[in-house]
Amino acid sequence: MRKRLEMLRIEHRDLDAAIDALTMAGGGDQLQVARLKKRKLRLKDQIALIEDYLIPDIIA
Repeated sequence: MRKRLEMLRIEHRDLDAAIDALTMAGGGDQLQVARLKKRKLRLKDQIALIEDYLIPDIIA
């Protein structure tokens, strides 16, 4: 599970870099940027779910 979490984090960072590169280029395809942003949000949600699973709730 931790390996999967690390892979998702790496992919999330890679997507962030790709989005930055496309927007810096200026002539980037806006549809492609939107798709990458959607994928990045899905990854963020998956990361949050796995983190919630791995980190137990502490009842104080």
